[in-house]
Amino acid sequence: MIRGLYAHRDSAMHRLRPGAKLLALPVLATLLFLTADLFVLGAAFLGALALFPLARLSMRLAATQLRPALLLLLAIFAAQVWMADIAAALAVVLRLVALLLLASLVTLTTRTAAMVDTIEWSMAPLRPLGVDPAKVGLALSMTIRFVPLLAGVLEEVREAQKARGAERSTFALAVPVILRALKMTDEIADAIDARS
Repeated sequence: MIRGLYAHRDSAMHRLRPGAKLLALPVLATLLFLTADLFVLGAAFLGALALFPLARLSMRLAATQLRPALLLLLAIFAAQVWMADIAAALAVVLRLVALLLLASLVTLTTRTAAMVDTIEWSMAPLRPLGVDPAKVGLALSMTIRFVPLLAGVLEEVREAQKARGAERSTFALAVPVILRALKMTDEIADAIDARS
């Protein structure tokens, strides 16, 4: 969902209020999970795709958003074919792809700060129950920021492993990425402690 963060364009989708987009996403997800009709799910997939040009985003960018999930989608499709049938497998995959595209549209057309502000505002009524909207907003913004940082670390380690001829080793890739991620989380935790 957060493969690429905000992409600046001048479109109606970009101008739409963040709250409306953030509210529409779970509503559409619920509606998609209430149906198994292939026609409806196919229309939802095509509708999500059609929103990319309306937001002045390329189809190539839409494909980029789906690329990281392709292997997982294929595995889910195969499992559904094995456990149920091909119609059920198509329904599950169409539903997931439509949701991934819609979630990507929200992140590509909404600034992170606007998203965080909206979520903080919506959490304000929960303050009497002990929920601190500022902490929720901070956690969300750090999570959103951490995803591209982690992707950058993965790419750096992959390039270094390729230079050493170890690009096929999952272990040689995973260990440095995990260690660097843990180091980054420690640094972030220290920064938060210093702020408070």
